[in-house]
Amino acid sequence: MQPSAPQYTERLTAPRSWWVIAGLIGVAGGLMLLPLGLLPMLGGLVGAGALAAAGVSTYGSQRIRVVGDALIAGDARIPVSALGEAEVLDAEQARAWRSHKADTRAHMLLRSYIPGALRVEVTDPADPTPYLYLSTRDPEGLAAALAAVRAG
Repeated sequence: MQPSAPQYTERLTAPRSWWVIAGLIGVAGGLMLLPLGLLPMLGGLVGAGALAAAGVSTYGSQRIRVVGDALIAGDARIPVSALGEAEVLDAEQARAWRSHKADTRAHMLLRSYIPGALRVEVTDPADPTPYLYLSTRDPEGLAAALAAVRAG
C-alpha cells in the first residue's frame, strides 16, 4: 500500500538573518580561541558555527502536511475527521491567539517570525486539546486543503 501524495506541505524554515547570526556565532567562537593559536581558532570557528547552524536547522525543520485524511503538524498527527472549522488568522489575530487568548491545553506549532496562522477546532470529545494553532505562510491554502479532505 503506497502512501498518498500530500495535498498540502510546508516547512517552517528559519529566516535568513538567523543563518547570518549562526555564522557570527562561529566567528565569535573562533575569536575566543585565537589567543591559543591558529589551529584552536579554526576549531572554535568550525565547532561554534556548526553547533549554531544545527540549532537553527533543527528549529526550522518543523513541517505541516495534509496527507491522506490526516493533518500532520510537527509531532502531532490528527485525523481530519476529528477537526472542526479552520479559522484563518491575520497578523493581529495571530498575535492575540498566541498571547492573551491562548489556551494552555492547545497544541501550538508557532513561529513568531511567521505573521499568519490557522486556528483549527478539535471536535474529538476524547481529545482534551481545544484547538490547534499553526503558524503558516499560507493559511488560506492549508484551510482549503483541510476543507478538500473533509469534502471527500
